[in-house]
Amino acid sequence: MSRFQVRKVAVLGAGVMGAQIAAHLVNLKVPVILFDLPAKEGAKNGIVTKAIAGLTKLKPAPLGVVEDAALIQAANYEEHLALLGECDLIIEAIAERMDWKLDLYKKIAPFVAPHAIVASNTSGLSITKLAEALPEEIKPRFCGIHFFNPPRYMYLVELINTPTTLPAVIDQLESFVTSGLGKGVVRANDTPNFVANRVGIAGMMATMIEAEKFGLSVDLVDDLTGKKLGRASSGTFRTADVVGLDTMAHVVKTMQENLKDDPFYSTYATPAVLAGLIEKGALGQKTGAGFYKKVGKDIMRLDTTSGEYVAGGKKADEIVARMLKKPAADRIKLLRESTNPQAQFLWAILRDSFHYCAVHLDTVADTAREIDFAMRWGFGSSQGPFELWQQAGWKQVAEWVAEDIAAGKTLSSAALPAWVTDGPVADNGGVHSAAGSWSAAEGKFKPRTELPVYQRQAFPEALFGEGAVDALKAGTELFKNEELRVWTLDNEVVIASITAKLHLISPTVTEGLLKAVEIAETGYKGLVIWSPDDVFSAGANLEALMPVFMKSGAKGNAPEEKKLQDAMLRIRYASVPVVAAMRGLALGGGCELAVHCARRVAHMESYVGLVEVGVGLIPGAGGLTYIARRAAEMAAAGNANADIFAFLKDGFTTAAMAKVATSALEARKNGFLLDSDVIVPNKDELLHVATAQVKAMAESGYRAPLRALFPVAGRSGIATIKGQLVNMRDGGFISAHDFYLASLIADVVCGGAVEAGSLVSEEYLMSLERKHFCSLLEHPKTQERIMGMLQTGKPVRN
Repeated sequence: MSRFQVRKVAVLGAGVMGAQIAAHLVNLKVPVILFDLPAKEGAKNGIVTKAIAGLTKLKPAPLGVVEDAALIQAANYEEHLALLGECDLIIEAIAERMDWKLDLYKKIAPFVAPHAIVASNTSGLSITKLAEALPEEIKPRFCGIHFFNPPRYMYLVELINTPTTLPAVIDQLESFVTSGLGKGVVRANDTPNFVANRVGIAGMMATMIEAEKFGLSVDLVDDLTGKKLGRASSGTFRTADVVGLDTMAHVVKTMQENLKDDPFYSTYATPAVLAGLIEKGALGQKTGAGFYKKVGKDIMRLDTTSGEYVAGGKKADEIVARMLKKPAADRIKLLRESTNPQAQFLWAILRDSFHYCAVHLDTVADTAREIDFAMRWGFGSSQGPFELWQQAGWKQVAEWVAEDIAAGKTLSSAALPAWVTDGPVADNGGVHSAAGSWSAAEGKFKPRTELPVYQRQAFPEALFGEGAVDALKAGTELFKNEELRVWTLDNEVVIASITAKLHLISPTVTEGLLKAVEIAETGYKGLVIWSPDDVFSAGANLEALMPVFMKSGAKGNAPEEKKLQDAMLRIRYASVPVVAAMRGLALGGGCELAVHCARRVAHMESYVGLVEVGVGLIPGAGGLTYIARRAAEMAAAGNANADIFAFLKDGFTTAAMAKVATSALEARKNGFLLDSDVIVPNKDELLHVATAQVKAMAESGYRAPLRALFPVAGRSGIATIKGQLVNMRDGGFISAHDFYLASLIADVVCGGAVEAGSLVSEEYLMSLERKHFCSLLEHPKTQERIMGMLQTGKPVRN
């Protein structure tokens, strides 16, 4: 794949979005210059340096590790415009004012490199109008790029071309944004608010109208339109608060000003309740009040009738909640036919969504694919509106929508377009097919783009109706049990996919992993441990240990624990490379599995840590042994023969405090990823990169590490740690049981009652892990923590 080389990026505007875009670029090792106006007082870069400092305090964290804030280069428009000549990509992200943007373009134009792409991160202004201010030589390299907030975490990026944008420019940018920044790209037409905000905000406005019509409170609406409906957990009104009511009103204003001929124009009127909140300065989460207000520990909700804040917490009626658990066809039918106001409300907003998307498909997006992915990736829906409609029964739902239009129940009297009920879409039973997705503008099904970057995605996200192959049914199956599948895509690399819930490691999973290693060694280049969802492994399956414990006590679990430890060593010393392809949770046993692999390929959003103390246990599958071994290796690096304890402290603290890295970058800082490991921006490229790593290691003549003894910190290390723990316990910072657990962790990572510098083996340290792990199973305080976690899913502090 030929790549557009982005050696440096300039971000113009150090506001909330600009600074966070810069942070995301730095996370992915893209050099970035962040510009803003010169400060009127003090250092001229003051505005930018303040914004960079603010990145370290923002939640959710825009930076993978806060130290990387220092890598963002600060600049201002008065002194540093010449630096733009070093940049291959310039992203403008200043306030949504057309006049300000046009003025800035005139200022930067003379300094833009002749090959550089210039892109505006506007959420809805016309890209074509913005392009008019640029010199003719820049227009072919200008387009819109719309990140969603917060840009590190939101998968969607919309790209918008103008009539003068070169197709190759958009292709280059899409490739970089996809592979380099890890995003899902939707190409949008240059219409007001593009795709996601056009459809999403219109849907929120419709929801507010229908909620008022049915007399439903904001908290009840949010419960109905959140996870129960397959949408973001924040529902509707809470989402508005998080986005900012002023921001939402701005998006709505764009629609009001530019869509006067829209058949749904009347629905864009700013609701009186929204206007009232904005007038009072209650702009949502950022001001502490909006549709919700936190009073002490209580979340109060706005009573839209009185304008006062009252107790919230209303939930959907049980009968409606049960309807929402049914398959799509049954669910939609039950909602439509029910006399329950909540069910009628839900049918109304779904119908409004289907109606709106069908009427606007020909102008807003190239195909239905763009709308469905935009709603998934930009608004957190589990399904887009078209795929839900298709799954529920295209023709039947279309008839119901048409009936409601005829009866005057809909928000617009516009008829459904003819393509909905006649022709290829109706014949196919929906807009998505194996041939592609429906383009209303062109009247045909259009396949996905064939840009080379997508060849890196063996299993890209699929839409209902596309007939995509399920990753867990793909390839050639080599072995399978109840909780793990071993297979290959190319007959060169073996893939092991854990299929258990949360990919918890049970004896069955252990058996499957050992079989995978055995198969890989019989004639393949290596093994990748990968699963297609967003969990690598959430740890050991405690429930699977309970029957043995109930029958034989802690001693009965010792053989099972040893089997797991032996499996970790089997993976570490396999004769072929074993690569962990990590994404999402890699906790406890999942973390231990990863660190025993020859290499780790981790998605940027990997959350890694040894969390066993939360259930009153210590890491028992080699995690503490790994910490001790790595400390010895780092102390000896470069023939330094440094003090082992200096390298052990952080590893001990990470395990004893159950610290979870909140990014792959932090996991590297915490020692769970090495410098030789690979961090992958795009989740859908994880398998491709992991497989490539296996092949490269095999071609390089991979040999497993030789088993060797290594020195430990010994008694003196244990004594030093315990001295600090006593102070924490006596100061009330940790409980007596926390002290006990931390003391056992110290015993293992320091090598037990031996002299400092004593040489030990991994098996010896694992025997200490096993002894302490099994003894803790019989400790009453540990049992309280285990039962609390199994019953509530939350850690018990005792």
